[in-house]
Amino acid sequence: MPPEDNEGLQPDSTSSGAGTSAVHSLFTVPAPIKRLFDRFPLTTYPPNDLPQRSPSQRHSNQLYVFSDSKSARHGRPSFNPQCLKWQAYLKFVGVDFEVTPSNNHASPTGALPFLLPALPADASTPIPSHKLQKWAIEQVHCEEEQQLNLRFEVYASLLDHRLRNAWLYMLYLDSENFEAVARQHYVIPVTTNTIVRTALGIQLQQAARDELLKASKYIDVADLEGDASSAFEALSALLGEDEHFFGRPKPGLFDASVFAYTHLILDEGMGWKQNRLAQLLRKHPNLVEHRERLLQFF
Repeated sequence: MPPEDNEGLQPDSTSSGAGTSAVHSLFTVPAPIKRLFDRFPLTTYPPNDLPQRSPSQRHSNQLYVFSDSKSARHGRPSFNPQCLKWQAYLKFVGVDFEVTPSNNHASPTGALPFLLPALPADASTPIPSHKLQKWAIEQVHCEEEQQLNLRFEVYASLLDHRLRNAWLYMLYLDSENFEAVARQHYVIPVTTNTIVRTALGIQLQQAARDELLKASKYIDVADLEGDASSAFEALSALLGEDEHFFGRPKPGLFDASVFAYTHLILDEGMGWKQNRLAQLLRKHPNLVEHRERLLQFF
C-alpha cells in the first residue's frame, strides 16, 4: 500500500495509444505469478500492534509521521502532505507533541499519521488521523467554526482532488522526480535489498496510477495541471488579503491543509527536478506569503 497522498504515475504522457499500451504491458502481472496468487490469495491481517519502541511511560504526545530521524528531532515539517497537515494543525491549535519517524507498516491502523497521547491518558489506543481534530479540540478547547461551514467542504475538495492528483503525478509520474524525491523518501529508507526496492517502487507507481485512473480513462498531464491552476486561483481568491483562511485570527485546519501542499511544492529541500506546480503557485503571491507565515511555526 503506498504512502497516503503520495501515490504514483507513469512519466510518459498517456494521451497516445502506443504509450498507454507500453505502460500496461510493462506492469501486467506475468501469468505464472497470477496463477500463484489465485491459488494462494493474499490474506488481510488484523491491525498491527503498536511499535515495539513505543515507550511504556510517555510524558509527551507522540505523533508518528513520515520523516527522518534528524528532521523529527528538530520538529521539522514532514515530507508527506497528509502527515504535514496534521503536524501543522496540532501546532496551530497549541497541542504539544514530539515527532517520531515511522511508516505505514509500523502503524496500528495501516496509515500515517497517528498519535499516542501522553500519560496519564489512556494511551493504549492510538488516535488515527480522522480522529485527531476531535481529540485536539478536547485537549485545548479550541473553537472550530470552519468545520461547520459548507464552504470548508467545498474548498477542501480542491485539495483532496485537484491538487492531490497533480501532486501524485508530479511526485511519481515524472521519472526525474520519482528518482530524486519519491524513491529517496519512500523506497530507499525501507530496505537495502535492491530487488525489494525495485518491487516497492513499481508498487508505489502502480498504486498511484490506479488512483488517478479512477477519475479518468487516461492520464492527461495538461488536464491535471489545469485543475491545479484553477485550484490555486480559487484558493487565492478565498484567502484574499486575509492572513488566514475564512478570516480566522489564527490558522485552523484548512490553513494546515493548504500549507501541507504549498510548503512541500515550494520547498527546495525536497529535491524537485521538475516542478510545474511551483510555477503555477507562484502566480498567487498571497498563497506564497501564507505559506511563509505558517512556516514560522516550525
